Amino acid sequence: MKLLKTNSNHPDFQKLTRLFDDYLVEIDGDEKDFFAQYNQIYIDNVIVCYEDEIAVGCGAFKEYEPTVSEIKRMFVLPEKRGKGIASSVLNALEIWAKENGFQHAILETSNQLTNAISLYQKSGYEVIPNYGQYIDVESSVCMKKILK
Repeated sequence: MKLLKTNSNHPDFQKLTRLFDDYLVEIDGDEKDFFAQYNQIYIDNVIVCYEDEIAVGCGAFKEYEPTVSEIKRMFVLPEKRGKGIASSVLNALEIWAKENGFQHAILETSNQLTNAISLYQKSGYEVIPNYGQYIDVESSVCMKKILK
C-alpha cells in the first residue's frame, strides 16, 4: 500500500470522488444537490491510496477554523473495503493536519454509512452536534477528534 500526498486536481482523486459521488446518490437521494455544493471544491490536502499502482482509496482535509481541520471525501472502492485502507488514509490525514497546526478534526457523514461511523469511532472520533451547513440535516452525523 502506498499513500500519495497531492491535491484535489489529481486525476486519481477525481476518479475516486466521482465514484464516491455516484455511490452517495443512492444514499442521499433528494439531498444529493445539497451535499454536492460542499463536496465539489478545490482542496490542497489530499491523500490517494494505491495498491499495486491502482488508486483504491482517498481522503482529504481542509481548514474549517484556524485550529480545526475538516476531513472530507473519504472513500475506498467497495471491493477493497475491510483491508485497513480507510484507517491508513484517515491516520495519514490526521498526522498531516497536525503537522499543519490543526488541533482538532471534524467531519460529517451519513447516518446510513454505519461502517464509516464505526471506523471514525474506533479512530477516536466522538459524535457532536451537527455544525455549519449540517445543523438541520437529519441524515448527517457530525464527529470530532482531538489530534494528538
